[in-house]
Amino acid sequence: MQELLWLLLPLAALSGWYAAMGSARKRAGAPRTPVSPDYLRGVNYLLDQQPDKAIELFTKALEVDSETVETHLALGNLFRRRGEVDRAIRIHQNLISRENLAPAERSDAVLELGHDYLRAGLLDRAEALFLELVDSDRHAERALRKLVDIYEQERDWERAIRTARRLERCTGKPLARVIAHYHCEQAEERNGEGRRVEGLATVRRALDVSAICVRASLLEGRLLSEKGQYRAAMLAYKRVEQQDPDYLAEIIGPLVDCCIREERVPEMIKYLSYLMERYGGITVTLALADMKAREKSEAEAIGFLTQQLRRRPSVRGLHRLIELSTAHVEGPAEDYMMLLGDLADKLLADRPVYACRQCGFAGKVLHWQCPSCKDWGTVKPIQGVQGE
Repeated sequence: MQELLWLLLPLAALSGWYAAMGSARKRAGAPRTPVSPDYLRGVNYLLDQQPDKAIELFTKALEVDSETVETHLALGNLFRRRGEVDRAIRIHQNLISRENLAPAERSDAVLELGHDYLRAGLLDRAEALFLELVDSDRHAERALRKLVDIYEQERDWERAIRTARRLERCTGKPLARVIAHYHCEQAEERNGEGRRVEGLATVRRALDVSAICVRASLLEGRLLSEKGQYRAAMLAYKRVEQQDPDYLAEIIGPLVDCCIREERVPEMIKYLSYLMERYGGITVTLALADMKAREKSEAEAIGFLTQQLRRRPSVRGLHRLIELSTAHVEGPAEDYMMLLGDLADKLLADRPVYACRQCGFAGKVLHWQCPSCKDWGTVKPIQGVQGE
């Protein structure tokens, strides 16, 4: 039944067009145009669930002119929305092949065919059509946005940067945040190919584009640390506090590692204490507890962590407190502590760590581009009892 309804939707669109045209002719006193035999045969094909034959006849029945272009476009879009992209392509290709189309109507058809190819995964064909439209007054912005999407999918970051710059000029809206991520993608690729000097230079280009790009600071810190330049790496990591404190959890581990290698533990304890008092966050608190256990004693770390958990409850904090405390108890108390530790493990095992502030996508991995809404830099650590 549902399939039949889908098949009848094109019929409804075409019938609506015929009704509207008949009404217009009646008001104008013109004789009513008889229904085309091809149209009637097309209806029968739809009822017999033979939509391919129906489409062929409908495109014959509706001669392409200024009054029928919108009907063809609507029919093609209908098939694309229901996933029948091949049929949508046939309809839009038929439109473009007509020589009597006005320039604006042809632009509309080219745009829709580009969407068809994009939906079908034919990126090269879609790209060619959108490139044809970027100089038009009618669809330049939409074409540029689709080209950016294509270059992102192809990971062609240089062309994505150029196209995003052109989109900025077209819309007057800055895209520095997104372009900085494109430079970071380039830096990751160059570093992966062993071109570390170029990778570091590209990261700094990202910071030139957007001084608040957290990803660029994290990447710069990592690359400098890999080169053994730990003090410079620390400065890069500490920059994140001014860029976006929501990402502080991401710098704590590598920052502590750099400080230990540079034998600057007291300075690190002071900095962690400052971050904890100003921003909170269980990652900072746990790092500080571990530093206290390292420099002083586990008993002091347990006391410190207990005090902090009373102020800011956290599942991760409780789990770490149980780990530290289990080593100091025996007998039944040790069994209870191990049971509590197992429960905390299970609570932590299934929970997401990051969430997109734009669409709500949640996961355990930090994606710089949200897998769901495709926005850049919107996935951040989750806050609260089960997060930071």
